[in-house]
Amino acid sequence: MGVRPRLPFPTINGTDMIHKAPAPESDPSQTGQSAPDQLPSIAAKNLTIVSLAPLISQVIASLFNIWYNSSQIQPLLTAGQFQRFTYTVAIYNAIVYPVVGGAWVLTVATLGDWGTSRLANHRNPFARLIQLQRRTINLPWYLGGYAAAGWLLCIPVFLISLASTGEPLDRRIYVHLPLSFLIAAGIGVTHGFFVVEATTQRYLYPLLFHDSKPSKTPGIWPLSLTGRGLMWIVSAVVCPIALLLLLNVVPHSETHSATSEIICGIAGIVFSVFGAWLIGRWVSEPVRRLRDAARRVAEGDLDVEVNLLRADEFGPLIDEFNLMVEGLREKELLAKTFGLHVGQLAAQQILKRDPGLGGTEQELTIMFVDIREFSSRCASLTPQDAVRILNLFLTEMVDVVTQHGGMVNKFLGDGFMALFGIEQESHDHPTDCVKAGIEMLGRLGDLNSKLADCGDSPISIGIGIHTGAAIVGSIGSSQRMEYTAIGDAVNISARVEALTKRLKTSLLMTAATRRRLPQEWTIVTFPEQSVQGQPLPVRIYGLDH
Repeated sequence: MGVRPRLPFPTINGTDMIHKAPAPESDPSQTGQSAPDQLPSIAAKNLTIVSLAPLISQVIASLFNIWYNSSQIQPLLTAGQFQRFTYTVAIYNAIVYPVVGGAWVLTVATLGDWGTSRLANHRNPFARLIQLQRRTINLPWYLGGYAAAGWLLCIPVFLISLASTGEPLDRRIYVHLPLSFLIAAGIGVTHGFFVVEATTQRYLYPLLFHDSKPSKTPGIWPLSLTGRGLMWIVSAVVCPIALLLLLNVVPHSETHSATSEIICGIAGIVFSVFGAWLIGRWVSEPVRRLRDAARRVAEGDLDVEVNLLRADEFGPLIDEFNLMVEGLREKELLAKTFGLHVGQLAAQQILKRDPGLGGTEQELTIMFVDIREFSSRCASLTPQDAVRILNLFLTEMVDVVTQHGGMVNKFLGDGFMALFGIEQESHDHPTDCVKAGIEMLGRLGDLNSKLADCGDSPISIGIGIHTGAAIVGSIGSSQRMEYTAIGDAVNISARVEALTKRLKTSLLMTAATRRRLPQEWTIVTFPEQSVQGQPLPVRIYGLDH
């Protein structure tokens, strides 16, 4: 069954909604919620609607058939035979309608176990629920069987009744009368089937399929789209044409023939249009809702769900669509969570690239930021206070990096490494990086004011910047990888940040970065510095701020 249903079921209507939303308090028969003591009365109301749904189509088909045979068969019958015919019509309908209608009503009434103590107190309520679900889905076939039996029984009953008059029957009666009943049966049974199918889905499916799927119910016979099309062709094309052809079998005047043909043609058009409307609505509704839901998903709305209960081919299609959207929601949540840990830009780059180990060489501007003397400061702080100060600092600084197009690649205890130029096609990443460093120093003053208000001492930072080539990608092992930048440029940037302590300044950069900055900037030149790991001294620059 898929998901095991639970009792009781609060949902009543609203099965054709794309996304369920809480309904305001109103008539419980028109909403998806109701009090438990109201459920039996609502179920009775919905069952009554389903019971009466096929009555109109059967009565109209019967009246049309009575008119047709009364007007067209009369030339083939003697006066005594025609009197017997009209008598048989009255008696047959007086008997068959209550019998067939009673069998149909009793079949529908057996579904009334739902929502009552009988189902709750049943020895195996789950098995009984499955039985009721199966009968509900197959209900159109029950109606089709009862109606077909009532129509087909007309053939032997009327022929025997006419033959019992003792007068010889016109041979054409043996063709005309059975065909007229078969044509009426084809129209009446088909339209009754479609009407019961539509009303059952609207009024009974919500009662019985709160936590389960109709298409997964065992032992059901849903009508396929192909079968539905064939039934419509029989009722809308074959039956009306056969009815018009049958008129040529009966002797009549030219005027009478034209009138009869017009009436039969109009009746055929009405039945055809009504049947086409039922099928069109049955098919177009899930297509429209799936289309609208797919459009919303394409626009980025992943909170969509097609809540349409169907037992035919659309049922699995809707289920798979909802599973697909659920999978997209899970992936989006995973991507967001992943982005929080490695950075949104890094997450995007990782998802774009080959998930294997390796990388590509890129020109980057690398920034290292470090809080000075934070390790010794932690000796006088509780771990909670140390984490609080770090979080305040990183929140401000990461925001600055992101606003200037950079990516915080990794946190280094009391500092971090940021990369600029990962996704930029322009060559302005050195300028963006230096601008980010300047803004960091500005925000640091505001941050120190906040810390002072909390009784904490101010903090100072060092920023080292270098522009150069590095390998950007995933490194590590097949079990654990990290997206980062590797190369001599990264090492130089880290060493330049360490020089800020020696030169007693907050921001330093190399000549490779200095050459890419606007010429109007005021730059301070420092003496060349020896850097660990570099064979030659490095030219260092700062900002006059």
